[in-house]
Amino acid sequence: MGTRIESQKFRSTNVTEICGLIVALILPQLPIGRWVAPGDSISSLLIRELVWWLYAVGVFTWLRAGEGLPISSIGLHRPTWKGLLYALAAAAALLAVFVIHSAVIVPLFHLNIGAADAERSRILALPYWYRVLLVLRAAVVEEILFRGYIIEKVRRLTGSSPLAVVVSIAAFTYAHLAGWGLVHLIPVFGGGVIFAVLYVWKRDLSSNMIAHFITDAAGFLIK
Repeated sequence: MGTRIESQKFRSTNVTEICGLIVALILPQLPIGRWVAPGDSISSLLIRELVWWLYAVGVFTWLRAGEGLPISSIGLHRPTWKGLLYALAAAAALLAVFVIHSAVIVPLFHLNIGAADAERSRILALPYWYRVLLVLRAAVVEEILFRGYIIEKVRRLTGSSPLAVVVSIAAFTYAHLAGWGLVHLIPVFGGGVIFAVLYVWKRDLSSNMIAHFITDAAGFLIK
């Protein structure tokens, strides 16, 4: 009798985590923010940023109420000095990827980066305070979704860290397709690899967030 109850609990937990994983994989790929707040006014942009933050709140709520797991189960801990050093190393590696992409790969293969340049120019034309919010949201929410939650769920459900890394990279890369174009996905893919490996290696989501913030800040907060 006890074995049967434990088996039912195990299946119930698996179903709950599978549902959470499916939502986490699909939701960020949908232009829900634009559906809710179309246009490019500051108010619309802020509402779209709020939608992303609601995704993070949803993850925390689902973890606690749906799966009965603590927030620490997705690697979110208090930042440490050692974690900061790993974050700086990861950010340096990712910035090197972007430099190699723009200085070597793009001219070598005569790639068209018009879409990425247009998107970056659009962002740089926005108020500085908004760009700070944008970079902060990307660093926090994207790491919660694409690293902490997705990697942990795939790893718990399949027992495979390599598969978890692959799923994380694929979801993160595809999420950047709209607006940026295919060519920009090359360094985004590289970033997905670096962030996913860092998370699996150290399981320190705070370190990932810091690395992500530094990288995006270099591109959008420093002209």
